[in-house]
Amino acid sequence: MRPDPTATIELHEGEEDERVLAAVELADLHAALQELSDRDRQLLEMRYEEDLTQATIAQRLGIPEGTVKVRLHRARAKLRLLYAGATVAT
Repeated sequence: MRPDPTATIELHEGEEDERVLAAVELADLHAALQELSDRDRQLLEMRYEEDLTQATIAQRLGIPEGTVKVRLHRARAKLRLLYAGATVAT
């Protein structure tokens, strides 16, 4: 009696699709980031890549913390719109 290969195939079914989708989403995110202004991109990098607090970003840039909060909020909103446009076009 031969083993049924469908059980193994079904176990891994979709994994490759998920990796491809993740790669496409990452490419879309990078494309959206490139469309932001340098200032917006810098703020997002400081917050999410460097993991700096808003207070630290404000101190580093020499601007009030409230300004950092507003600019981050606006930069995230722009990024959401750009990313949504990229994913719709894909």
